[in-house]
Amino acid sequence: MKTTPFTDLHIALGAKMHEFAGYNMPIEYSGIIDEHMTVVNGVGVFDVSHMGEFWVKGPQALPFIQSITSNDASVLPIGKAQYTCFPNEQGGIVDDLLVYHYEPEKYLLVVNASNIEKDWDWCVKHNTFGAELENASDRMAQLAVQGPKACEVLQRLTPVDLASIPYYAFTTGEFAGCKEVIISNTGYTGAGGFELYFYPSDAQKIWDAIFEAGKPEGIKPIGLGARDTLRLEMGFCLYGNDLDDTTSPIEAGLGWITKFVDGKDFTNRTELERQKKEGVTRKLCAFELIDKGIPRHGYEIVDAAGETIGNVTSGTMSPVLKKGIGMGYVKTAYAKVGSEIYIQVRNRNLKAQVVKAPFRK
Repeated sequence: MKTTPFTDLHIALGAKMHEFAGYNMPIEYSGIIDEHMTVVNGVGVFDVSHMGEFWVKGPQALPFIQSITSNDASVLPIGKAQYTCFPNEQGGIVDDLLVYHYEPEKYLLVVNASNIEKDWDWCVKHNTFGAELENASDRMAQLAVQGPKACEVLQRLTPVDLASIPYYAFTTGEFAGCKEVIISNTGYTGAGGFELYFYPSDAQKIWDAIFEAGKPEGIKPIGLGARDTLRLEMGFCLYGNDLDDTTSPIEAGLGWITKFVDGKDFTNRTELERQKKEGVTRKLCAFELIDKGIPRHGYEIVDAAGETIGNVTSGTMSPVLKKGIGMGYVKTAYAKVGSEIYIQVRNRNLKAQVVKAPFRK
């Protein structure tokens, strides 16, 4: 298994380790519910160094990004980030990602760990523009410091005014005595905070500084288990569960990152434009269980008569709401907020209601 610069630290701290996307990653430390509530109410640190990072540079950088992603990167000023996806030729999604406009003619693409090789091959194959591509995934480490107290803790370690960085914006500056750290007001928890990108050689120094600075706030390391429950409470999609090569951004409710603007001819635009205009036969919806139970990935969703209308893509017991919540694709007629649906759990049909995400307001 691959490791991150923090793997030995996780093991020394007693984390429950497991393979994820080919990496030996911490799943939990003190328990998923405890870690989840630490992030919701205070501050926690995620090792997300397994994520992939590609630099795209040169005069053809923007034309290349415009052709391969669904969102409109031409409106992205320097210092801002954008959520987008790589559509494929069949109407599905190769991956969802973040695009950072780093400098003139220089962008950073941050992709999912499980898709690094696939995404890199996709970018190289579709780079008919001659943009300069660099896979920096092994030369970049990343920590996500999340929670309502994250800004207060991190501010002790940098001269950069963190409060002045808007949501989905970033800057590069000194952090914990380390140069050229990208400080990004982004995250996957809905609890606020920052994501830090830095050289692996600075990893130990940055980790130690953050945990020392966060002692008064009760800062804790957080595993991938709580990362999943946090993102699900916000209704954020997870690639491989809620998105994949067969799910279109229109079906997934990602029409807002699929921009049909003049002069932007991206992969499979014609088909996605048709879907947006004519509608789709299924849609991703969020739901809460009314009956007691926990929905899980792969469970069938049925109507009142027991007829299959879809399937669960993500589900859990919400630590904040203390009820079963989930997301899944259902026939479009059942995707409306307020619709009554049933989740098949061990041959029992548990009543649920379609709701508007996020679950955690």
